[in-house]
Amino acid sequence: MSKRALLEVIALGPQDAVAAEAGGADRLELVTDMAADGLTPPRATFAAVRAAVGLPLRVMLRAADGFAAGDVAALCEEAEALRAEGAEEFVLGFLTPDGRPDLAAVAALTEVIDGCPWTFHRAIDRAADRDALRKELAGAAGAAGLDTYLTAGSAQGVDGGLPTLLAEQARTAAGEPGYAPRILVGGGLGLGHLPALRAAGLDAFHIGGAARPAGWSAPVEAAAVREWREALDLPVAQRV
Repeated sequence: MSKRALLEVIALGPQDAVAAEAGGADRLELVTDMAADGLTPPRATFAAVRAAVGLPLRVMLRAADGFAAGDVAALCEEAEALRAEGAEEFVLGFLTPDGRPDLAAVAALTEVIDGCPWTFHRAIDRAADRDALRKELAGAAGAAGLDTYLTAGSAQGVDGGLPTLLAEQARTAAGEPGYAPRILVGGGLGLGHLPALRAAGLDAFHIGGAARPAGWSAPVEAAAVREWREALDLPVAQRV
């Protein structure tokens, strides 16, 4: 029997979280302000979501749109406060102006979150060199806890990034240095992408707008999440 695929759903608050859990999500990415592609949520929102559901929560650490770290000290204060509130998993990732990983910002934040598991988000899709980014992070002092890359394979989304995702999964399977973290596919992901991705061994998927058929102004719908859960639970051999 194939391993159950992980389904992560973006949540903006308790209503989203409850619906995602009811639909079969395995984990939530907790953010605020999707007009800026997801920023650090208020501590009160984290506390409310944590009280509402039992799912693992990955909390975004990001202060502004784009991939520059900005005020790292302020972001570290937010991370420390979220840790004190009970946050145990995080999402972060920053680039320098030349498209390399901002190792100083990553190290500062990972020191605060102190070994908690974390995802390097879609900043990888804007990196000057994806392979170099992975290898720099793998060798960095701030890489403790890095267990996932959220990526579409391309800044344009999964449609354009599918060949990259398949190639990177092959490198992960081969145990290549820098490719140990799990690939979490997200960014323009559609149900139609799943057959090729699952056949290649990819087993973690991230949805946001796909869980909200009425748009980002409306909450997550359990039925939409359930459609993804059922698609992912099909045996890989039965996919067409």
